[in-house]
Amino acid sequence: MSEKENVEGEGFVIKDKRSSQISEDDAVFQDEQDIKVQEKQTDSSKEKETEPFQVDFSAFIMSLTSSAFYHLGDMPDPSTGKKEVNLPAVQQTIDMLIMLREKTKGNLKEDEKKLLEQLVYELQVKYVAKTKE
Repeated sequence: MSEKENVEGEGFVIKDKRSSQISEDDAVFQDEQDIKVQEKQTDSSKEKETEPFQVDFSAFIMSLTSSAFYHLGDMPDPSTGKKEVNLPAVQQTIDMLIMLREKTKGNLKEDEKKLLEQLVYELQVKYVAKTKE
């Protein structure tokens, strides 16, 4: 292979002197295939990066509820491993969920409505139980 071919090509070819040596044409073909695979992987990773995380209503209220369960002491703090109770924060979350229920009345899918009702009910029951301890 001449120097001119190396300069104008996509890269360079490494010739293996061991007994399993492949021909120069096979090496070029394999390099082209590797480049195509890398391009496909790069394209698919770019698509994943450009797709924003989709937050729907159910995920949003589940997020609010999980923070309330944390403040009820049902879940430990991930950094300390300790369970802490913060009833004012729980009450605030319950109030927000009730407000969302009222503001979205007639606009929710049936499964979203049931989920919201169930979560408000569970939080209210647990809140009352914690206030009596």
